[in-house]
Amino acid sequence: MPGTYSQILLHIVFSTKHRTPWITPDVAERLYPYMGGIVRSEKGVLYDIGGIEDHVHMYLRWRPDMTVSDLMRDVKANSSKWIHDTFPSLGAFAWQEGYGAFSVSKSQEGAVKAYIAGQHEHHKKEDFKSELLRMLRLHEIEFEERYVFD
Repeated sequence: MPGTYSQILLHIVFSTKHRTPWITPDVAERLYPYMGGIVRSEKGVLYDIGGIEDHVHMYLRWRPDMTVSDLMRDVKANSSKWIHDTFPSLGAFAWQEGYGAFSVSKSQEGAVKAYIAGQHEHHKKEDFKSELLRMLRLHEIEFEERYVFD
């Protein structure tokens, strides 16, 4: 076959360091489009992004010739620098070291987008720690809880 064709859809979740609530609505309003630009510059497609003050959810299509870890390194490093430059009062801002990356079937796209859109309502009932542990279990990812959070 002369070409490479792929549909690698991912739901990626990551938090601020120590889950500190740095992503206020005014920060998110500018941060999320900036992060979308980072994904586009790496030749990915960001379909949706959202979250609350202490974490972010991204739904995106990724390319087969670059690792997810490379993407996340670039997203976190570049967005962190941008936050420091744009919001001087957030000089202590940092992302957590890791992230959760979950494959998504195209048939589940609507559910993932609705889940991301409903983050503020969802987190009135469940904190980020519980949410991430639930997602890891739902996707049958092996983990030791003591190593999941910093």
